[in-house]
Amino acid sequence: MTNTNKFDYGKVAVLMGGNSAERDISLLSGNAIYQGLLNCGIDAIKIDTQKEVYQSLVDNNIERAFIALHGRDGEDGVIQGFLRMLGIPFTGSDTASSSLAMNKLLCKKIWLQMGFTTAEFAEVDSQKILNMTDAKQIITQLGESLFVKPIREGSSVGMSKVNGCDELVIAVKKAQQYDSVLIEKFIDGREYTVSILGGKPLPSISMVTPNEFYDFDAKYNANTTEYFCPSGLSSQQEKNLQKMALSAFNALGCSGWGRIDFIKDNNTDEFMLLEANTVPGMTETSLVPKAAQSAGIDFSQLVRKILDSSFCNDPFCSKQYYKNMMELGDCHG
Repeated sequence: MTNTNKFDYGKVAVLMGGNSAERDISLLSGNAIYQGLLNCGIDAIKIDTQKEVYQSLVDNNIERAFIALHGRDGEDGVIQGFLRMLGIPFTGSDTASSSLAMNKLLCKKIWLQMGFTTAEFAEVDSQKILNMTDAKQIITQLGESLFVKPIREGSSVGMSKVNGCDELVIAVKKAQQYDSVLIEKFIDGREYTVSILGGKPLPSISMVTPNEFYDFDAKYNANTTEYFCPSGLSSQQEKNLQKMALSAFNALGCSGWGRIDFIKDNNTDEFMLLEANTVPGMTETSLVPKAAQSAGIDFSQLVRKILDSSFCNDPFCSKQYYKNMMELGDCHG
């Protein structure tokens, strides 16, 4: 496939791997993205950021970066700030919005202020030793069944579903290996996700797994997880969910592409926000490619459209480039 896009991308680096807990998934995403770019006729190379990043960028005369790094140093604004300093345009959200979206606790607080609904929660500092008295207080506040998550990790890393004080204490200690901890009230319901591409929502996807919840194994290893796209919602529900996803995405200042996750409460039929993802997975089982395919966008087209978002993060981007991207709906201020 040749590159029919009007923009000159130059030499593109797919930044992948890194040192986060999601390294293996990032390598899978990066390899898939790299092949997709080659299929579009784009001059691309792979760079594993676990190694000397700066020298690799300089030695290969990199003009643009496709960020395929999940988790720490990839989704939290670190690599974005580094690339901004070097004057290298990059895909996805900017430094500030990446940092904000990575923090589940701050996301929830912002969304609550804007009138969105999320599960009730408590927080535990990474240095605090949670004792049984603390656990009982949290369970009195939130209920017996809870989700425990590191505040700044993705792909369900360090996440546990617990019942009762003993399990809560153990789960908090496990999550504290990664970060401070978010504890959420368990919501009984089906999970949904809406991908955002170029300022527009893609069709929603619902996920069903025999696992206790949509955990790391259900996402990347199990062949028993079912994905539904269309997700089974009515036309009006789909429109409302897409609108909510885009509003939640924009509320964090995110841009380019990403994903917003929800759970639909079985008791109230209300959609509740779970979290934002600014560099979602791009593996064979990942959700963004599934949603794009449902919208008639194949994988190579998808990676090219994501790469187009780098023009919004180009400090040397001409006014005409920005105007063109706005007209295409692939950039928003």
